[in-house]
Amino acid sequence: MPERSTIYEVARQSGVSTATVSRVMGNGTGFSEATRTRVLAAAAELDWFPSGTARGLASRRNGIIGLLFPDLGSSDDLEVESPLYVDQVIRGAESAATADGDAVLIAATRGASGRALALAVASKCDGLVVVARALNESDLATLAQRVPVVVLSDQVGRRTNVDAVGVDNRSGLRGLVAHLTSVHGYTDLAFVGGPADSPDSIERFAAFRQGVAAAGLHAPRAPDADGGFTEGGGARAVADLLDRRSDQGRTPPRAIVCGNDEMAVGALGVLSSQHLHVPGDVAVTGFDDLAIARHVRPSLTTVAQPIREIGAEAVRAVVARLADGAAQRRSVVLPTRVVLRSSCGCTHGHGHRETAAGDEQQTSRAGSRA
Repeated sequence: MPERSTIYEVARQSGVSTATVSRVMGNGTGFSEATRTRVLAAAAELDWFPSGTARGLASRRNGIIGLLFPDLGSSDDLEVESPLYVDQVIRGAESAATADGDAVLIAATRGASGRALALAVASKCDGLVVVARALNESDLATLAQRVPVVVLSDQVGRRTNVDAVGVDNRSGLRGLVAHLTSVHGYTDLAFVGGPADSPDSIERFAAFRQGVAAAGLHAPRAPDADGGFTEGGGARAVADLLDRRSDQGRTPPRAIVCGNDEMAVGALGVLSSQHLHVPGDVAVTGFDDLAIARHVRPSLTTVAQPIREIGAEAVRAVVARLADGAAQRRSVVLPTRVVLRSSCGCTHGHGHRETAAGDEQQTSRAGSRA
């Protein structure tokens, strides 16, 4: 077997120092385009490439970014986190990491063992992307002293002083409620929220309260039901909501605003089983704009958030922090938009265009980067 070429031979043939060869091969700076061309040509001719281990030692990087999520398993038959949402975040994170030449290590935290797992993952990674509910704020602060941490919740990021990526929950949800009250004239709205400790659910319910108050309606102090951000949880929450209303001698709400699409899909199933027509008897809306929202019948009116971009932006934030650890805290808020489909009552009579994808018309974007 022939001996492998060395960096010294590449340096000698291209007429530069070994340090310059390293900078060129690592896409660094401090050399001319002509030097770059010579080094790359010499490396190609000698069939030389830098060792991944050596490159990692030189940069003090492992080339791995960790993603921590709440456990995707089940607890008492209730899923802890929406798997469809998490899947899209992971896809976006993997895409951004691959573009930077990094790998992604995925782990799910649960209960008291979550902190130990997070510390173990941190020891193997250059930085971490953490879904807000995967760890408490004290543990996030501890991890941030060891490696760069980016949390997927702008609100948590502000409290913990770590980099954060979130979405404009409030503008999107307020726009949705305004549509239900002003365009359709609904006055009896119920809100099905996610987990009580979810920053996204808290923000969306706050926006719901703002929206109904702006319409001159009573703003409830708490969500009408908790569906846990899952399809099964949403089904149970809406079934309980309907039972409570019946026990009180009240009719079903005219519109059910769900904190995410999966709970809304669960709501559609329960309403159908109780022979309540959507949107004729009860309108239903979601939040996320997952693919399933276009394919259920009736197609789901929802608030779209750029889920894959959330994961990608979080990885880019980790990479930026690795490049400049002293930079000011970074907070990115991605825009949302209301997507109108059949489940809210939008038909030709309201002047909304139907498409083959599912009676869809999209409003303008709301929100901004910060």
